[in-house]
Amino acid sequence: MPPPVTALALSLLLAMAHAARAGVPGRRLAGGVAASVMGRHHVVMGRRSLQSGMPSKWSAAFAHKRGCRSGATFAACPRAAAFSSLPSAASFPSKLEHQQPLHTQTQNIRTAPLSILASSSYPSTALRVSKNKDIVSGAAYHASINQQLVRRRNEASKQKREARQRALDSDRERNLKLRELFLEEHQADRGGKEGGDGGQKGAHRAPPMFAVKVVTCPTLRAELKMNGREKRGRMFVERPPFFSDADSSHGQAEEDGGTEEYACTSLKALRKTIHEFFRRLKKSTFILSASLPTLDEEGNVLTHADDMPMEGDNSTGMLGTWSLEADEDVQRAFQEAEDFFLRHREHNQTSALKRPTMVLHVTKDPNAPPPPPPPPYLEGMPDPLASPTMTMLSFYAFPPNAVDDPEATAETLRKLWRPFRALGRVYVAREGVNAQMGVPTNVLSQFLECCTLSEAEGGALSDVLGTYMENGINIDPIPVDMNEFNADPPFKNLHVRVRSQIVADGFETPLDWQNAGHDMPPMEWHQKLKEARERQLRATEEGTEDANELPIVLDCRNDYETQVGKFELAEPLETESFRESWDVLKERLKDVPKDAPIMTYCTGGIRCVKVNAYLTQELEFTNVSRLAGGVIGYDRTLNEKAPVEEPMFKGVNYVFDGRMGRRITDDQLGTCHTCGRKTHLVTNCKNDNCHRRMVQCEFCSDSLFGTCSEGCKGRVYSQLASKSDPSLDTATGGTFFSSTPDQEAKDDSESTDYSTLDDYSAAHSTEPAPLLREIEENTAHFLPSGAHMVSGATQGSLLTILASMTRTGRVLEIGTFTGYATACFLEGAAAVGRCLCVGEIGSRDAPGPFVLSLERDRRALGVASAHIQAMAGFGVGAEGAEEASKLRRDGSEAKDFDGESTSFSYDNAAGCELLRVNDALATVEELALNNPAQLAFDIAFVDADKTRLMEYVDALVSNDRVLKKGGLILVDNTLWKGLVLDASRGYDSDSDDEVSEDKELLRKNRRARKLAAKMHRFNSEVVKDDRVEVLMMNLRDGLSMIRKR
Repeated sequence: MPPPVTALALSLLLAMAHAARAGVPGRRLAGGVAASVMGRHHVVMGRRSLQSGMPSKWSAAFAHKRGCRSGATFAACPRAAAFSSLPSAASFPSKLEHQQPLHTQTQNIRTAPLSILASSSYPSTALRVSKNKDIVSGAAYHASINQQLVRRRNEASKQKREARQRALDSDRERNLKLRELFLEEHQADRGGKEGGDGGQKGAHRAPPMFAVKVVTCPTLRAELKMNGREKRGRMFVERPPFFSDADSSHGQAEEDGGTEEYACTSLKALRKTIHEFFRRLKKSTFILSASLPTLDEEGNVLTHADDMPMEGDNSTGMLGTWSLEADEDVQRAFQEAEDFFLRHREHNQTSALKRPTMVLHVTKDPNAPPPPPPPPYLEGMPDPLASPTMTMLSFYAFPPNAVDDPEATAETLRKLWRPFRALGRVYVAREGVNAQMGVPTNVLSQFLECCTLSEAEGGALSDVLGTYMENGINIDPIPVDMNEFNADPPFKNLHVRVRSQIVADGFETPLDWQNAGHDMPPMEWHQKLKEARERQLRATEEGTEDANELPIVLDCRNDYETQVGKFELAEPLETESFRESWDVLKERLKDVPKDAPIMTYCTGGIRCVKVNAYLTQELEFTNVSRLAGGVIGYDRTLNEKAPVEEPMFKGVNYVFDGRMGRRITDDQLGTCHTCGRKTHLVTNCKNDNCHRRMVQCEFCSDSLFGTCSEGCKGRVYSQLASKSDPSLDTATGGTFFSSTPDQEAKDDSESTDYSTLDDYSAAHSTEPAPLLREIEENTAHFLPSGAHMVSGATQGSLLTILASMTRTGRVLEIGTFTGYATACFLEGAAAVGRCLCVGEIGSRDAPGPFVLSLERDRRALGVASAHIQAMAGFGVGAEGAEEASKLRRDGSEAKDFDGESTSFSYDNAAGCELLRVNDALATVEELALNNPAQLAFDIAFVDADKTRLMEYVDALVSNDRVLKKGGLILVDNTLWKGLVLDASRGYDSDSDDEVSEDKELLRKNRRARKLAAKMHRFNSEVVKDDRVEVLMMNLRDGLSMIRKR
């Protein structure tokens, strides 16, 4: 199936071809079809047209109804330029068998329309989308644009990663080369000492490298904020074989390219080497000079501050220095260093000076242009981290000339706002900017100045924000205490993202946002609503109906927003997303006179701009106004100018950040989704796989754990119970894994009401051993950020059972962490040992039940070692749990594992070894080469390095030295928080209309998306591998059982 942009091109070309045959002017057809065709079903229609040689009914209808207005020619159409280079209509085939060549011909224009269609600078006569199917088409179009933006960002990130990797590879190659030179130097030195007379001769020969002591001037130190090593550090420079005249002629040096490649012969190469060792110097311009080292009596190099040449003085020979301005200067300096070394060593055989050494002085270039002065608003700015409160604010802007380069603008915003430590979510598109942010209150005035400075005053954002911000910046009148903010932050970072639109409206072609009715100030809005309410009350008392005198007040927000708060007299549109507004408006206003007064409002004002532009330009209403600044601006203005006035807005103003709403009055307008009580609370279901936005009262939120239903409550409850969450007490039914003797005496079938199958299943499974609960507690205490990574009760029990069913009880675990799964496997391996009555404990070198666990993190391995030691000495029961709990109760910090491996024996039936590795995959591959087949493992559990899972599988199934034939590979986290579903659909989170920050944390987290995509690719690849059989289980975060054939 051709992608959406290709579908657009195909349908357009088809319409042009039909127009040529039917004699219809192409200028009338091209714009209409281009404005409306998008989506997979449209491609099918295009194919039918190709097959029959006739235009589809749908395309023909739009060709008739949606042509360019006002007699606009094809060349004047905003989209025409994208297609002006296409062949004539007569040259396109109409038969199905010619479809592939046509598709090929359109490949070169796939991206051409995008830059034009995404533009916000269409003339007012451009086509508008007013049919429902056009809205669907526009939504698909913008989804396609957003996907391209995401791919572009990913590609840019990939290029940055590759550049960093190249730099790392270069550093690694350089370090390896230096290591080889050190070894060569050491061997030469040893040979000289052992060679008698030859040693004397060898002692006078120059070593294979130079040592360069680098000293940076005070100006550069302060300007670049250099650390101690960068102020005065040392680097090593390779000495090529041809460097000395005694070794080779200059011709050989030229032949080998030495003068171009080596830092001791080329000024360019020397500067490159300096940048590699001292990266901060890349940010400034400097001049170089060199001098011979000052030595103490033992031959150690001394560096004194007074040895530095004066800044800006590049004279030759001053204080024994040479300026380095050309390759010849560099060669001379290093030659002087070598000659000095040979002379010194000739008279000081035991000197500490082991190689030619030079002092390199790095001085600020006096002719370099001065750095640009900081913006005026940053001068004297207080420390934003010291602010006691955060101020929430929002703003939007529709620049009349559009945003020329959204990517560059986004980067500028990130750079300019970084000093303020601002947080929030900002969207940048061709049509403008939309921001919801939190700014430290003590720097709020500086932030406002940064956004509003004019170009004449040096404002860097004057062409995007400045005077183009509608009604300025909406500032929440009540700052949030910093402790309260940090406890539940509305925003966790500053995200500035490029999108196709700053508010998804479904229009493929934007309207003229500068023509959007009257912008009514908040106090005028307040007064008009009060007067309208009085007229309505008077009419009700008099028993008359005078609706024509009342304005139509439209709430342009979504239904979940209007349920908890709205203006008096307002009519909600009751839409689930903003894209649904246009059909509702058309239906509601179809019989309304065109001069009727219409007043619209939304949260911050941005949606009203688009709604009023639609009412004015598409539905042709003439008396349209909108609330300036939205409800946020109204709330602030009323508090500032008329605090005693009764607000006309009742209830809670829903906001799109972690706060979910700001309470303006005590009215409770919402109806609880669960019980029907009146409430003002809006929340999201705590089940991450549901995350439904809903109105829910406090009572139901508590009883359902913040979820929307008993089913979601069961899911969240099971997840928390598997982690032994102490917040689950008997009052909420949380009795998992903590039963008392009295509870054990009861008949569960008579006394317990199970609300979910997970509840029932857990209650009728064997309780995990007490030691395992202590492992979870210790993990949460010592490694809280990884507490969710333990296998948990259900999966742990499965691992024990699987290990106990193996032939020899040998398990390879990749990823020990704190030892939960290790303990489970060891219990299962011991069961095999007891069953087989083994006389010898298994190990890496001996057959028998044995668990080998590999881990890279020394801190985690230190905790795991303590757990397995408690298990080996005291078992998994109460005594083992008591011993493990001492690790936490003693109040001491967990110690890093300081060895390479440690071994244990459990119950005289199974052995266990914890092995510290740097690269687990390399260790597995080494086992695949050297491990005897009789010592192969029955199970391999992979719970690490999620980016290389397929490589682990290849290493385990490639031969039978690591994993036996018929053995099991268990791979954890194969569902990756449920995001593999999104990865399988190619989900683009940027195409969502409006989402809460909590959901954004899960779906838009870059690392989570990337790992979910990698996990999906692994799942797709391994299931196609003929060497294995795969069973994926929806257990915990996903567990794949892969049997080796």
